[in-house]
Amino acid sequence: MKTSQISQIRAAIMALLLIAACGQDLQTAQGVAEEFVDHHYVKIDLQKARQYTVSVAQAKIDEEIRLTSGQTIDASTQKPQVNYALLEKNEGEQRSTYLFEGKIQSDDGTSFTRKWSIATRKEANGWRVSNFTESD
Repeated sequence: MKTSQISQIRAAIMALLLIAACGQDLQTAQGVAEEFVDHHYVKIDLQKARQYTVSVAQAKIDEEIRLTSGQTIDASTQKPQVNYALLEKNEGEQRSTYLFEGKIQSDDGTSFTRKWSIATRKEANGWRVSNFTESD
């Protein structure tokens, strides 16, 4: 093999590793909690967020879907920029909770923070969000 081909293969492998490292580990409670936060609060994709829920969390998402029905949220929708960080975690074998702090910035330059408490539990099909709350 030529040196240029080896360099291209190395670059491709590094790119694939980087892409794989960016995703959440959906086999863990924390990975599922982060994926839920990404879809619910960052991407504002309630249908996708619903896939990671059970119980009370699923009922809350269903109510949010009902309340926003008829409101199209797509690529043309102006969405705020949302960044978040994990503040606390309490992990167990069957149940875990995570506290995130999100910073929400709108196009007009205003911003505010919210805290999101995400409870997860282990189900037969893996970890799922069982409840979530939001506070100032």
